[in-house]
Amino acid sequence: MGEIDDALGRADREHFTREPPKTLKGRINFLLKHLTARQVGEEIGVTADSVNRYRRGTRKNPPPEVAARIEAAVRARWQPQIRKRRRKQAATSTGITVETRARFGYTAPIGTTDDGRFRRLTIHLPPAYAQRLFDAGDQDAPDHQMRQIIADGFRDIYFQDGGTRATGLSDVAINDIDYLDLDF
Repeated sequence: MGEIDDALGRADREHFTREPPKTLKGRINFLLKHLTARQVGEEIGVTADSVNRYRRGTRKNPPPEVAARIEAAVRARWQPQIRKRRRKQAATSTGITVETRARFGYTAPIGTTDDGRFRRLTIHLPPAYAQRLFDAGDQDAPDHQMRQIIADGFRDIYFQDGGTRATGLSDVAINDIDYLDLDF
């Protein structure tokens, strides 16, 4: 997973209406509603017998890395309808807000500067960019492709201001991301 995938996951979690199960037994039972014990074991890196021991409560303290994988697996499957509804709303009407501090490089006409520099930007991108970003995420696109979608949105909305300035600016790239946060 890349930085954009992580940011999409954090944005999804902000809209949960209920918290996921807190106990180990509750988390395992939730996963077992969606997967078999063998599938859960493969995902979290333990055997199916260990999964069943966690479910029964005979084994209560998994190693920290296994506990983290269990929590991640639960959060990835928690409230899929809420996620779907929020993403559909962002992709059709509200758009997505990107807050970042990153180094932007770009190709500009001769006689202007094209030196990349760190900028802190908070830009609201229209629904079309949200849809492209969600589609790329659903297809497990590499991080550089998702960065380019955001960079294209920044070029059109921020750098070119909808076509009213910097019309010679052609390629914008996000080179170094210090932090990135998404909201939709």
